[in-house]
Amino acid sequence: MKTLIKKISLVTIAFALITNLTSCEATKNASNKDKGAVIGAASGAILGAIIGNNVGKKGDGGELGAVIGGVVGGTAGVLIGNKMDKQAQEIEQEIPGAKVERVDQGIVVTFDENSGVYFDTNKYNINSASQETLNKLTGVLNQYPDTNILVVGHTDSTGSDEYNMTLSKNRANAVTDYFVKTKGLSSSRLTTEWFGEEQPIADNNTVEGRAQNRRVNIVIVPNEDMIEAAKKEAGEN
Repeated sequence: MKTLIKKISLVTIAFALITNLTSCEATKNASNKDKGAVIGAASGAILGAIIGNNVGKKGDGGELGAVIGGVVGGTAGVLIGNKMDKQAQEIEQEIPGAKVERVDQGIVVTFDENSGVYFDTNKYNINSASQETLNKLTGVLNQYPDTNILVVGHTDSTGSDEYNMTLSKNRANAVTDYFVKTKGLSSSRLTTEWFGEEQPIADNNTVEGRAQNRRVNIVIVPNEDMIEAAKKEAGEN
């Protein structure tokens, strides 16, 4: 499994699309200064990783952008990038089946039915295999308490729009509830969103594409405490 870095140059629009992907070796060698020096109104690159090429359509990520926030520049951005790099690598080691991406100063973990957290057809309960994966992820999240966590649910296009919206909501809430009620993560760290079938990342006309679209994203971003601590350490307060 590879950790991917998307090297993004945010332009004036809030929701820029992803422009480049590099491999796990690049994760180890890429310049955190490059990743941390760009300042944006909202982290459009992370939104692009969550909702594919559908930015600007219904469910355009406005609320998600507010949760994710902007990219911190300068030395503080480098310090934040270092911490997020380390956390991404630990997730990759703990959960080798997951797709882990370092995007801007956040981490996007994507689970589908082939990568650790999945749901039986028309179900939204957390099965035993998914519990094992979420338990491992919780262990890493507990090591980095100065982060916020966004859980985003999606479905394929099978079924009605209304049904799929409810199903994605229930699945996203099931993951969030598991983190809070079973694993004891603070609810103040978590935000839940869902898009039903509205944000596909693959072709719903194929079995493989539908499997990719039935997914849950876990987004990890620095919270205000991490940002302020980095600014203080960098002498930028």
